[in-house]
Amino acid sequence: MKINTTGAQAEELGDALIENGAVSVTFQDTHDNPVFEPLPGETRLWGDTDVIGLFDAETEMQDVIAGLEQHPLLGASFHHKIEQIEDKDWEREWMENFHPMRFGQRLWICPSWRDVPDPHAVNVMLDPGLAFGTGTHPTTAMCLSWLDGLDLAGKTVIDFGCGSGILAIAALKLGAATAIGIDIDPQAIQASRDNAERNGVSERLSLYLPHEQPDNLSADVVVANILAGPLRELAPLISVLPISGGHLGLSGVLASQASGVCEAYEDKFTLDPVAEKEEWCRITGIRR
Repeated sequence: MKINTTGAQAEELGDALIENGAVSVTFQDTHDNPVFEPLPGETRLWGDTDVIGLFDAETEMQDVIAGLEQHPLLGASFHHKIEQIEDKDWEREWMENFHPMRFGQRLWICPSWRDVPDPHAVNVMLDPGLAFGTGTHPTTAMCLSWLDGLDLAGKTVIDFGCGSGILAIAALKLGAATAIGIDIDPQAIQASRDNAERNGVSERLSLYLPHEQPDNLSADVVVANILAGPLRELAPLISVLPISGGHLGLSGVLASQASGVCEAYEDKFTLDPVAEKEEWCRITGIRR
C-alpha cells in the first residue's frame, strides 16, 4: 500500500501502517530529490513523501483500509494505491543488480558470485555488506579511478574513513606495499579486515579506530572518501598525513561544496582541477 503525504506526517502514518499489519514501511521521495548528510540519528524526510507499507499476501486489505480510515490524518476514503508484488527469490534478485565494474585502465571490482571479466586485470573481489563502498557510488568510483592512475608500486597508502576497505584493498592490489585503514565504525574495521582476507592482502593492511592509531602516521598517498563537513573539520589532521610530495585524494563532496573543501587544504597542497561525476566531485593534490 502506498500513501502520499507530507514529510511532517510521514512517520506518524508509517506507525499507523505498522499498527494495521504492515511488516515493513519505506519512505520514498515522490520527486526523487536527493538528501545529503543527515544528522546522526536523524530520519530525513521530504516535502512530498510516499509512505509504502508491505503486507503479507494473505492480509485482508479491506480491513487494513477500514482501520486506517479511523486515523485522524487520513479519514474516510483517503487516497491510496495497492499493488500486488510478484513472488520472487529476493536474495537472487538483489544479487542480479551487482556486476563487475571497471575503473581506470587496470582495475575491476567484482562480486564473488560473478566471473571476473579479465583474469589478467587487477581484480578486487568485493560483496555489498555492512560498510559503505562497493564502487557503485560516484565518489567511490572517482577515487578508484584516481588510484588506478597513480604509480603505487612500493608506496604506503592511508584510507581515511575506510568503510568496506575497498580503496585500501584496491591500492594494495595495484601495487602498494602497505596500506592503513582508519574508521570510527568498528563494523567498518571488521568489514575491511574480512574483505582484505578475501583478497589475500590482509598481511599488508593495518586497521585502526581513531583512538588506536599510532602517532605520527604518514603515507605516500592519502585518500579520504567521507563527507564535506568532516573533510573541512578534519583538515588539520588529514593534511599532515601525506609526506612532502605525497598525493591527497578527497571525495564524498558535492560539486557545490567543493570550493569550501578546497579552501581548507589549499595552504598545504597544490590542488588539481576538481573532477566531477553526477553532481559529486573529487579533489586531488600534492603536498607542498
